[in-house]
Amino acid sequence: MYLNNKMLFSIHILADEEFDELCFEFGLELDEITSEKEILIREQGGEKAEGASDVVLYKIDVPANRYDLLCLEGLVRGLQVFKEKLEAPRYKRVSPADGGEPQRLVITEETASVRPHAVAAVLRNITFTQERYESFIELQEKLHQNICRKRTLVAIGTHDLDTISGPFTYTAKPPGEIRFKPLSQSREYTAAELMSLYKTDSHLRHYLHIIENEPLYPIIYDSNGIVLSMPPIINGDHSKISLNTKNIFIECTATDLTKAKITLDMVVTMFSVYCDEPFTVEEAEVVYPDGRLSVYPELAYRTETLSGDFINKRVGINESAESIAQLLTRMCLRSEVSGEGDLIQVEIPPTRADVIHACDIMEDAAIAYGFNNIVRSTPRTYTVANQLPVNKLTELLRQDLTAAGFTEALTFALVARTSLLPGLLKTIAANRKMPLPLKLFEISDVVLKDETKDVGARNNRRLCAVYYNKSPGFEVIHGLLDRVMQLLDVKPGRNQGYHIQAAEDSTFFPGRCAEIFSCGKSIGHLGVLHPDVISRFELTMPCSAIDIDIEPFL
Repeated sequence: MYLNNKMLFSIHILADEEFDELCFEFGLELDEITSEKEILIREQGGEKAEGASDVVLYKIDVPANRYDLLCLEGLVRGLQVFKEKLEAPRYKRVSPADGGEPQRLVITEETASVRPHAVAAVLRNITFTQERYESFIELQEKLHQNICRKRTLVAIGTHDLDTISGPFTYTAKPPGEIRFKPLSQSREYTAAELMSLYKTDSHLRHYLHIIENEPLYPIIYDSNGIVLSMPPIINGDHSKISLNTKNIFIECTATDLTKAKITLDMVVTMFSVYCDEPFTVEEAEVVYPDGRLSVYPELAYRTETLSGDFINKRVGINESAESIAQLLTRMCLRSEVSGEGDLIQVEIPPTRADVIHACDIMEDAAIAYGFNNIVRSTPRTYTVANQLPVNKLTELLRQDLTAAGFTEALTFALVARTSLLPGLLKTIAANRKMPLPLKLFEISDVVLKDETKDVGARNNRRLCAVYYNKSPGFEVIHGLLDRVMQLLDVKPGRNQGYHIQAAEDSTFFPGRCAEIFSCGKSIGHLGVLHPDVISRFELTMPCSAIDIDIEPFL
């Protein structure tokens, strides 16, 4: 996140060293102090930097789940509360001031197949400057890249309410039936024409895949048939906001309703400070296809109760409940000690969607206390560290598979995946221009359902390898199996050894799949992948694969 040096004056700090220290105390990291000109010189050379700005920029590393710190307004507000120069504001949802009906967004049943959810709100009597306007647009883009997952989960639309009239309709239509003038264009286009137009757009082309293969495209109209937006691609030009906009209608369409609520809350809480009545947001109604009516934004506050002893023990400090409550209040978590012992009532505001469990509150208390202020102490329990057997086996196999000519791939290990194969095929698809053959492997965890576990699932360590070439190379994968079993000191045999037998699996080509058994138990499969599987990953050559469970060999 880049901020210019005007920010320093808004929190009464002038020296770069002081600002760096404040960021650290607040749990952030000041990565570098630079300028637009320096960035261009570093990335593109001196010629490209001519005429670039010399305004000092502060690059700050913000945690991915702190959506409230993604804009200047939220970050300055958080730092001011932390320095006790400002009380954390209380956000309110209000009815229209004139006593009229709230703005209404009606969702039709056609949206169910493409983008079924929507939420909305109104920022009334807002005042923009150039800096505020740019920050407003920038926050939307950062949310799109973060919680909105590049608009796949949520897409934000902001409109000048004075140029449109409700109620609004959120529906879905065939692309040939949608026609409007999009943002920054001089004429009207059909939705199909827009998809072709934006294929060469450096910004919007990355979002086309979300709906381009759908039979119906989502679209929002006002009561006069004017198009507000075609989410998640582009807004209409008619309702575009400007520096002179006073009333903003905000809509978020989504495939994930929870993420949509959080996104809407973030936008309105950050910029309601510029309304005539700061930190108030005008409500909007959303009517669902089944007739249900919901009012947004939720701006929900909730209260968590935890003891001072819980925080003291886990942080390693010895503070009173009153002191801990004060620390949490500095982190925008209004807290007070209840009348029962050392219990602390902590209020979670709508800006802190990252606070889910008691451990999150404990972490904020530790930040406010100051990690450098925690006294070092010797642990009361003494243990001898040792590598887990499954990790030791994994490391040994990695070395020998590499020696066998295979390259290790490290794919999305934090995803709750049920197979390693898709990750390897995606890796091959991304490296199709590399010389053949491509021989990849991965040894990592997958997640399997297990009702005997308290969380309903368990991790399972597996080995997966693929061979991609002009010929299937089944013999290469079979040879790799024999080598792995040799390393594991498992000999061929049906009872106490390993063997393979013909099997059917939709992942593999019929008649080219075998099930692997060790000591009479099935541990995996190997074979030639089905052409349908290969083509789904945009691959054009045959591929063989092996996938086995290595935990039985511990």
